Amino acid sequence: MSEDRDPSLDTLLDLDGQVLVVDPEGGHWVKFVVTRVPVSPEKPHGLDYSLTLRGPSGQRLVGFDNAHPVGRGKRGEPLDHRHRLQTVKPYAWEDAATLLADFWQAVDAVLKEQGVL
Repeated sequence: MSEDRDPSLDTLLDLDGQVLVVDPEGGHWVKFVVTRVPVSPEKPHGLDYSLTLRGPSGQRLVGFDNAHPVGRGKRGEPLDHRHRLQTVKPYAWEDAATLLADFWQAVDAVLKEQGVL
């Protein structure tokens, strides 16, 4: 086993395909899509991922992903970013555990703002 292997990576990969209802009365849910891909400058951790909180009508309220560049992102730069309502900002990847913690923190914040929590 590599010394620099992220021990939380398996947890993140195990979430692939999971859909969790986080607000049964209001209809909010989260979805995880996480797959291994070849390491590249755009995806230096070797993952293609999308973690989203969706509202009752399916609109994305929170998202963390690496599917596209942000703003004037340049070819060869990491694609990690986060969506919060209508705002998109770069996201500084640390490891899988931090990604999950940051995602759930953002989910809780939006659900509190909307009076769900």
